[in-house]
Amino acid sequence: MTIPIYAVGDIHGQLDMLQDALSRIERDGGADAQIVFLGDLVDRGPDSAGVIELLMKGQADGRNWTILRGNHDRMYSYFLEDLPRPDPQILLGMDWFNDRIGGRETLASYGIETSDRSRYYQIHPIAREQIPQSHIAFMGNLPAYYQHQGLLFVHAGIRPGVPLDQQSEDDMCWIRRDFLDFPDVHPWLVVHGHTPERQPVHKGNRINLDSGAGYGRPLTSAVFEGRDCWILSDAGRQVLTPE
Repeated sequence: MTIPIYAVGDIHGQLDMLQDALSRIERDGGADAQIVFLGDLVDRGPDSAGVIELLMKGQADGRNWTILRGNHDRMYSYFLEDLPRPDPQILLGMDWFNDRIGGRETLASYGIETSDRSRYYQIHPIAREQIPQSHIAFMGNLPAYYQHQGLLFVHAGIRPGVPLDQQSEDDMCWIRRDFLDFPDVHPWLVVHGHTPERQPVHKGNRINLDSGAGYGRPLTSAVFEGRDCWILSDAGRQVLTPE
């Protein structure tokens, strides 16, 4: 019998949505279900700190949870290093505090307020003091991918044609067009997030579960049995077939 594995798309600080997704998974697969979280735990939504705390506690309690690193999680970690640095993949003129990125909302979830007149040298030491070291360590040690039988779970995608052990974290956290536009099969069915869509997308060689929770749209959770995929809704499983 094929044991199901579950996946949750980009959470982006939406704690209530995450709790609802976990309830759907538990109803479908029980409290011991194996779950992969596809990264982008933080930014934009109202409670990134609560999302991190819930996921940390689940792992500490022995839940079979694999939590991957997204580009927003990497920006969080880079800011909280001894000397904050920008992610080298980000567009020129943008940083973690840009309104499109959502770092301010993440700091606000820890009670750290910023304004347009705030400066790095002011905010960085406050963040380092107020954000629990356990959160900083957790976010800094998230893996970039998880392989399960014929499935590859990763945040953004992979560089087509490159062996898994030679893939870069830059690509796994940030890649878009070179991966999204690639029409041929990969060695695995790639399950990813990163590029928001109005609804989950199955392209045959990849499945995108980022349904835009960072913009207030519903968070997607899915279940896989082999390469077959169902989206979990209030009414139960809804099959997701290739376009």
